[in-house]
Amino acid sequence: MRNIILILSVSFFLSSCARIPEPIGYEYSTQEKMQAAHHWNVLAKDLANRINNELIRSDFLSTPIFVKPTCGDDQTPCEQGTTSDFNEAFRDLLITELVSFGIPTSAVPNPEAINVEYKVQLVHHRTHRLRTVRPGVITALTTAISVFRNAAPEVLAITLAAGADYANTAYAHKTDFETIITTSMVFRKSYFFRSSDIYYINGADYHHYYRPSNSAKEIQLSSTK
Repeated sequence: MRNIILILSVSFFLSSCARIPEPIGYEYSTQEKMQAAHHWNVLAKDLANRINNELIRSDFLSTPIFVKPTCGDDQTPCEQGTTSDFNEAFRDLLITELVSFGIPTSAVPNPEAINVEYKVQLVHHRTHRLRTVRPGVITALTTAISVFRNAAPEVLAITLAAGADYANTAYAHKTDFETIITTSMVFRKSYFFRSSDIYYINGADYHHYYRPSNSAKEIQLSSTK
């Protein structure tokens, strides 16, 4: 009887406690990692294509485009330390791609032009985050070993090498840094196109996307990958 009373008391106590939602992870997904200036050009080409499609859809094909600089202009380049490497390079790459698409692109501010503006936000995660390999990689490796366990050593070696190659294509070094690149098209003080792209970046390369102000403290790195 005493045990029954104890069990009921514990059950009542547990049922009276407030419960929080159980944390779960998102389903497996992928996110690209920028590691070279070539990747900046890939983004510029893709963005120019999206801008071109929006101009066609909105019937603005004859309206000039002006890509606003983050500092300086074509006649007066940015001075040392006044902008990030990405900000300076991306504007040049984007203008090149816009011109390649045949889009009328103004070299100077124009009150009748559509302004293209972009903003870069650096995100630094300080907590431990889990990662996993692509679904199917471990299963593929295990299956290969099981199926070929009695095969000749040469066949088993080739099978394992093929599995390792497959796993390698799904692997990239974990990083604690991301960057959010938001691009807007503004015409007569109104947005009519806006896009945000999110990428992983190597921790040691964060300075390509970030220029601290005179009063800001420099980010302390916890990872170099």
